Amino acid sequence: MSAPLSPGRIAAALQTVTTALLGEMGPDGYWIGTLSSSALSTATALIAIAQLPVTERTPGDEVLIKQGLLWLVSNQNEDGGWGDTDRSHSNISTTALVWAAFGATKQDAQFLNAVARCQQWLQAAAGSSAEGWESLLAEAIRRRYGKDRTFSVPILSACILAGRLGPEGWREVPALPFELAALPHSFYGAMQLPVVSYALPALIAIGRAIHHHAPTRNPLLRFLRNQLEALTARKLEALQPKHGGFLEATPLTSFVLMNLAATGEAHSTTARRAAQFLRDSVRSDGSWPIDTNLSTWVSTWAIGALKWQPELFHYEERSTLRDWLLDQQYLTRHPYTNSPPGGWAWTHLPGGVPDADDTPGALLALLALGTVDVRTRNAGARATRWLLGLQNRDGGIPTFCRGWGTLPFDRSGADLTAHVLRAWSAWLPQWDGPFRRKVKAAIYRGLVYLKKQQRPDGTWVPLWFGNQNTEEEANPTWGTARVILALRELSDRGFDVPPEMLRRGEAALVALQHPEGGWSGGRGRGTACSVEETGVAVEALAGTAHTGATDRGVQWLVNRVEDGTWKEASPIGFYFARLWYYEQLYPQLTTVAALGAAVRFQGADPEVE
Repeated sequence: MSAPLSPGRIAAALQTVTTALLGEMGPDGYWIGTLSSSALSTATALIAIAQLPVTERTPGDEVLIKQGLLWLVSNQNEDGGWGDTDRSHSNISTTALVWAAFGATKQDAQFLNAVARCQQWLQAAAGSSAEGWESLLAEAIRRRYGKDRTFSVPILSACILAGRLGPEGWREVPALPFELAALPHSFYGAMQLPVVSYALPALIAIGRAIHHHAPTRNPLLRFLRNQLEALTARKLEALQPKHGGFLEATPLTSFVLMNLAATGEAHSTTARRAAQFLRDSVRSDGSWPIDTNLSTWVSTWAIGALKWQPELFHYEERSTLRDWLLDQQYLTRHPYTNSPPGGWAWTHLPGGVPDADDTPGALLALLALGTVDVRTRNAGARATRWLLGLQNRDGGIPTFCRGWGTLPFDRSGADLTAHVLRAWSAWLPQWDGPFRRKVKAAIYRGLVYLKKQQRPDGTWVPLWFGNQNTEEEANPTWGTARVILALRELSDRGFDVPPEMLRRGEAALVALQHPEGGWSGGRGRGTACSVEETGVAVEALAGTAHTGATDRGVQWLVNRVEDGTWKEASPIGFYFARLWYYEQLYPQLTTVAALGAAVRFQGADPEVE
């Protein structure tokens, strides 16, 4: 039994976690963090490098392949498959790509046991071990993603290039209309493309590879695609950052590279940049993460988590963080999404793209840092206008582009909308006249959207976070906590928040609490409490009438801090196409925010007794 919860214990735990989080700050005055290594990313990088002709190889490429394969074997799950991270359940996508990586590198014999176990897992997933089971596997992969081809087509193309789907493998892959990329960007949303907005490089590279190996039988369409190949190749090069990494993402960059090699273009500028990005981003253990880093995202989150302790930052530290954040705002139209100036991306690196989670995060962080000078106010105005231009007709906020509502990761999201409403309402005192009225109207449209998105049980489901153990891999704990936080802040700032919506949300979040005091993504079988999910729940409930649930959650977190397990990260993050990741700073960020809020609302002295 742990000691009774007291203000002194909470304050001591808060001091411990705060000191640790501040210690994670980099030498340049901001946070970077570390994403989990990914079997999927590692597999795609190996396939891409293996596709390069000898003339494009470097002496170190064979070493990368060997180290990467060894890392994959050492991280194979007991059931023979692979998950996206070393803490993830086996899934058909990652396991198929690892299987393809062994084939592409011609190392089946070298790793015979691992490959055999992998193939058995895939045959079970396909539902047959008989001859021709590969077609059933392809169908299972297509079925997993439905009409969204963002990930199913790249996976199938990788398996084909690795020789895993036979000589007729290209017939297993649905065609991608890469020719549409030749149209102006303003047409994309209305065309209902079969891939999400951020996957345009894959649309072009893989679509062209399919056209190269299995052209359509329609003579007019075939002619059109032939005529537009060169133009779309130039478009692809224009979308690529100079350092080669599309979205800073290993999988996306790898898929582009392997398919360019498949069309004989490994010598192109685009391919060479992509290959160099992969070489530069490999880790010392031979693995790759899904993305380089989330520096802007974790830095703004850290600033927000520490806001309950304003005395922590000296003036110079605040100025350094403020200037760094302001320098990350996009001041020109972005070539990738055609986004106008004003937004922030998740990273300070050149592969980032402005989005509707990092932009409100930056806005809130700037306010938390204190004085709003002229430069900061101008940045806030640009970002507020940028977000206003992103709001969909339904009142919700999408991630990158307005109007791309066909596929899941392009739709409005409850978590994104809640985050934006928090930022808009916090900045509202800075505005007056018609602009102020426009922002208020947008906030109320967002509230209408959130009310419609509330599920019958009172919860909300987020877009970019999940839980691998819950129904449909959703995370109602995360979504509900984030919306509650927004509704409470809006209510405190005088907005007419439907009381029943907030009451039902709080009750639903309390109902998701486990008997031991923590939270997971839900209450289903096999769900275990995590530091991240408990942290966001406690932060959302701190200061409400639900003191019993809050105190039990705080007790759970304090126990983890005291026994040293509070830094254990869980794979709750979604990347594109439900690609899981965890981040080493997430448990630290959520714990600091939760205990800071607990001290603030429970009146505990932040100094250790």
